[in-house]
Amino acid sequence: MTDKKRNTILFLMLAAGLVFMFLASISLGSVTIPLKEVFTSLTGGQASKSTWEYIIINYRLPKAITAVLVGAGLSISGLLMQTLFRNPLAGPYVLGLSSGASLGVAFVILGAGFLPSFLRTIALSPYGIVMASTLGSTLVLLLVLVVSQRLKDTMAILIVGLMFGSFTTAIVSVLTYFSTAEQLQKFTFWSMGSLGNLSWSTIGIFSVCVLIGLLLSAGSIKPLNALLLGENYAKSVGLNFKKARLIIIFATSILAGSITAFAGPIAFIGLAVPHIAKLTFQTSNHSILFWSTLFFGAAIMLFCDIVSEMPGFDITLPINAITSIIGAPVVIWLLVRKRNFR
Repeated sequence: MTDKKRNTILFLMLAAGLVFMFLASISLGSVTIPLKEVFTSLTGGQASKSTWEYIIINYRLPKAITAVLVGAGLSISGLLMQTLFRNPLAGPYVLGLSSGASLGVAFVILGAGFLPSFLRTIALSPYGIVMASTLGSTLVLLLVLVVSQRLKDTMAILIVGLMFGSFTTAIVSVLTYFSTAEQLQKFTFWSMGSLGNLSWSTIGIFSVCVLIGLLLSAGSIKPLNALLLGENYAKSVGLNFKKARLIIIFATSILAGSITAFAGPIAFIGLAVPHIAKLTFQTSNHSILFWSTLFFGAAIMLFCDIVSEMPGFDITLPINAITSIIGAPVVIWLLVRKRNFR
């Protein structure tokens, strides 16, 4: 079988799996809705029960769309970082964006006691927390962009990003020390991540952010392929390395920053999914890896969301815990199975 035919079959299987996971995530939960009813409701029909219709349109469909956006965005940003830094352990949060977002939220939640009552109500609302997270990640992004313009060594940018992360984490620790039990509980719940708190209007804003990041990433496919053999090779084939690096960092920042702002910090997906795509398709060509990583990320995130909903039970587990519990053993198994992995 030729590589082209094999890749076509794999992509068709991935697309079918993604559609199935999307429908299953809407169907399964504390209340199980038949797939037929889900399909009828999504195609403009009316579900046989009004409660099912309400659950699908107002709760599970927004949650499934959020899972697709989060999975695709984090996976692509992880792929960008691993290629740029030529480091298999690089993920979407290596630039310190997640820590910056956490710092913004920590100031709002853990420092709310110092605010007047009317400002406290606004700050602790879902929109207030999203704004705080966005401002925190944006501040770190601006600092990283300034530093990236001054540093020639790409690895130095990685170290600077890690230092930003350590610095902001230290400040969060200080705020945590002086916080009440109620404030700590609220901050802990945010740090566990959530896919189900977004309204339709918020999803519209979130979708635009992720779409911009994905378009910038897709435009970087050729530079990413050139970077596989190192900076010197990329420059020798005529690549404007500084410009390409800036676009890649900016795309990653938009994706990771917006996802952290709207869904909280989600572990594993950005780090592991690019490896799963590489091991499945056996290629380093980003024209293939971009789409395979995107599909895998969305499908795996939907699967993790299904598991976190605990179908048939009235409890919901933290999505952050599920992504790590499911993901880490899968990646270890794949790496052990493919010993020649690079």
